[in-house]
Amino acid sequence: MENKNVLAAVVLSTFVIMMWQFWYGEPVPQTQNQEQVQQQQLKGDKPSAPSISQKKVETKLTRSDAINQSDRIKIENSAIVGSIALTGALIDDVTLKNYNQDNTGDQTKVILLNPKKYDQAYFLETGWATSGNEIVPDNQTLWTAKGNKTLTPNTPVELEWNNGQGLTFVKKFTIDDQYLITINEEIKNNSNQTVNLFHYAQITRQEKPEIQDFFILHEGLLGIVDETLTEEDYDDVVEKKKTFNGSQGWVGITDKYWLTAVIPEKGKNFKAEFSYDKSFKSNYIVTDATTVNVNQTGSNISNLFIGAKEVSVIDGYAESKGFHKFDLAIDWGWFHFFTKPLFFIIDYLFKWCGNFGIAIILLTAGVRLIFFPLANYSFVSMAKMKALQPEMQRLKDLYKEDKQKIQMEMMNLYKREKVNPISGCLPVMLQIPFFFAIYKMLFVTIEMRHAPFYGWIQDLSAADPTSIFNLFGLIPWDPPGFLIIGAWPIIMGVTMYIQQKLNPAPPDPIQAKIFMFFPFFLTILLASFPSGLVIYWSVNNVLTMAQQYVIIRKTKVKTV
Repeated sequence: MENKNVLAAVVLSTFVIMMWQFWYGEPVPQTQNQEQVQQQQLKGDKPSAPSISQKKVETKLTRSDAINQSDRIKIENSAIVGSIALTGALIDDVTLKNYNQDNTGDQTKVILLNPKKYDQAYFLETGWATSGNEIVPDNQTLWTAKGNKTLTPNTPVELEWNNGQGLTFVKKFTIDDQYLITINEEIKNNSNQTVNLFHYAQITRQEKPEIQDFFILHEGLLGIVDETLTEEDYDDVVEKKKTFNGSQGWVGITDKYWLTAVIPEKGKNFKAEFSYDKSFKSNYIVTDATTVNVNQTGSNISNLFIGAKEVSVIDGYAESKGFHKFDLAIDWGWFHFFTKPLFFIIDYLFKWCGNFGIAIILLTAGVRLIFFPLANYSFVSMAKMKALQPEMQRLKDLYKEDKQKIQMEMMNLYKREKVNPISGCLPVMLQIPFFFAIYKMLFVTIEMRHAPFYGWIQDLSAADPTSIFNLFGLIPWDPPGFLIIGAWPIIMGVTMYIQQKLNPAPPDPIQAKIFMFFPFFLTILLASFPSGLVIYWSVNNVLTMAQQYVIIRKTKVKTV
């Protein structure tokens, strides 16, 4: 009965997943040298925030040539290395020092940001927009570095530009030892009139990247505006611009493991936009003008996250910096209240044993231990059901022409022998959340990326790379994807088959034959799942079998 329920639950869940898969910009800095911003209707003496726009970024150079197009300020800490272009003060060159592009032994690091004249341009910028006639810096403005030429945790960098009208713009960059760059931007007004400017920050991505396009993971534009998490796919943004207004939050662009985000200064109202106009844009503009009187200085602070979605780092910024709901940058899903604590348990076990695969096995054993009393009750009932099979068959033969009578006699038999035919359902239902939570965790957390187990498993977040069709590598042939059925999925299928044999067989012969094929079917299906999930399922099967075997040996049922 339990095996029947397990298989049914897994198959149903798989069907839902497969069907779901099957069917299933913004303000940019305004500049005088580009498109002139339209004058906004003013309400009294209070100006309103202008819209911001930008012409198409030309993309025709190699990455190295595009980088060399501008003088630069170097960026480096323990997590990232890169540079800031003095032309436009763009953060457009960032490499993640601690992450390789793959786990094949190649030490090529992950490149996250690229300059604007490269065909995979991806960069961040901040600045000022105006609804007046002031000349403000744009992405062609040549800034001057004052003092330090390298941005590190111990050496801030200051850039300066004068507009020739009495306004001096200053950018003061600081960086921590992880992925956060803070920019304090000042306007020094030495003109003869008060100015009203609007601060903005923007992320621009030229092309839609290659994405996995899997429903359990969001890749695209996202942000928190007040209490609402908004996730927009690239294709949806191409069709329609998304606009939000709020007083706290952040906006960004996320990949599976990487994130860029811009966070406005606390306490300031802003308008956020996700848009597409020859490139994807995620940005905000502060809707309350920064008013700078004559001989005065105005300022605004923005924070930029550029890096890997490490759980401890993301949660740390949410707590220490007060970034509103920044922890939701990691896609924990609808059941984050369950998935995230499960990750912390596995992470704790990993720090204790040093291997995520072993941590998953320990978690599996712990789950079995927690549900041991309930499973015991279920297995005892199933053992009795198996012992009652001859009597059940006798009743079917005796009353084969009267189905109602068979049903009544069966119920009497269950009552007399104190057997609950559906007792196996509850343990199965309790296992399903763990199955999907582990699946989600393995799929979305960077901590699982390239996490090795033992032997041939070098990435628990990826499928078992071996295949029975080339004898697990003994034959020099690379099978096509649909023939990649590795050793661990086969182990899982064998353990499921043995477990099935320990359970009562379906009374219907046709049903029995169908259920014989379920382990084979699930072996093929789960071959493409993360190997960590298959290991979890295999170990769970082994522990279940051991428990069932002991209970069956101890359970004696007298039949009539």
